[in-house]
Amino acid sequence: MLKNTILVLLLMAQSYSAKAEYAYFGLEPDIVTNYIGASNRDLGYIRVSVELMLEDATYLEVVAHHAPLLRSLTIEIFGRQPADKIKSLTGREEIRQLCLTTLREQLKKETGSEMVKDIIFTKYLYQG
Repeated sequence: MLKNTILVLLLMAQSYSAKAEYAYFGLEPDIVTNYIGASNRDLGYIRVSVELMLEDATYLEVVAHHAPLLRSLTIEIFGRQPADKIKSLTGREEIRQLCLTTLREQLKKETGSEMVKDIIFTKYLYQG
């Protein structure tokens, strides 16, 4: 029984190592922008660190080349959000999904491949 368990673990480890190696690319510096406050005259401030999880390490150079475009799109997305969405956990997840979808679509248009597997917010600070 122990031999079978060890064999299964070894086979799982081999299949895991055969998968593509993910890579991470940080949009540097942090995304810093204003968002729509509670009233139309008020603006809030947000600072977010964004890490892109790439499907393969070979995409790093291409994503670095398109980083200014990806930063710009991310800033635009945050700038259009209302305060209640910025401040709630469910809103934050909706914004993350919107960023992921938008960046994938843009990379597909520019390069023919989506490249981004996921987006991670490693810092998320807001005021307002």
